[in-house]
Amino acid sequence: MDLFGSKDNVEDLLYNAMSLMEKNQPKGAISLFNKILKQDAKNTSALFNKGISLNQIKKYSDAITCFDILLEINPNDAQAWNNRGIAMAENGNIQAAAECYDKAIESDPKNASSYFNKGVLLDKLQEKEEALQVLDKAITIEPRKPNALFYKGIILGKMKKHEESLNCFDTVYKNNPSHMDAFFHIGIELAELGKHEKAIEIFDKILSKHKDNVNIIYAKSRSKAALGNYPESLELLKQSISKNPKIIRSWAKEEPIFKKLHTNDQFRKLVKL
Repeated sequence: MDLFGSKDNVEDLLYNAMSLMEKNQPKGAISLFNKILKQDAKNTSALFNKGISLNQIKKYSDAITCFDILLEINPNDAQAWNNRGIAMAENGNIQAAAECYDKAIESDPKNASSYFNKGVLLDKLQEKEEALQVLDKAITIEPRKPNALFYKGIILGKMKKHEESLNCFDTVYKNNPSHMDAFFHIGIELAELGKHEKAIEIFDKILSKHKDNVNIIYAKSRSKAALGNYPESLELLKQSISKNPKIIRSWAKEEPIFKKLHTNDQFRKLVKL
């Protein structure tokens, strides 16, 4: 007996393919979508989810083909435009990706994910003010979803608008207490505002559960240095370098907080200054 249903049973094949997607097995799902499409070349559910699965395994050109077929069937398929945009962006075709997101928004003005993806794209293009406007639209449409507000906080942090950034991460974390990335960025923004004691409290809470997280160890090292606690800062820096030497050394060399340690022999040896 065929484990995934008989050859002619498209519904069973689709059910099992979707189950594989839920289990994060996109290659297996694609195999089943192909079986469906051999029987029904314009099965929109199979085409769409095959495209999603192809995006997951980074076969972006093949994913675009799936979304193109869907858009021939329905030129106003907002999700097909949105996911075609994701594939285009990953392929490096930024202009085409932006056009896809605009088409998705035109087809469905309440498609929050398209606003979010466009905001991320605009940020990468260094068009930060426009990115913030687009993300605000995503937040208005889906205020309970954390992704757009979180990314808004990231952009505001890059723009040195640390109070505003902190407010974003604070709101995300209050509404989603399991959102550890938001909690970590609260600590980062507190440090940027010179509130290093409070930042360290947050880093310690996260380290109590994720003691080997190199980013948090490094962030705590920075704050300890800012407070003048150099022995502990250097020990933490040593730990973080042992976990990711190339990146941490690069960060430490450029970090203004560590400038006072540029004449310290231990620091120079650690970062190979």
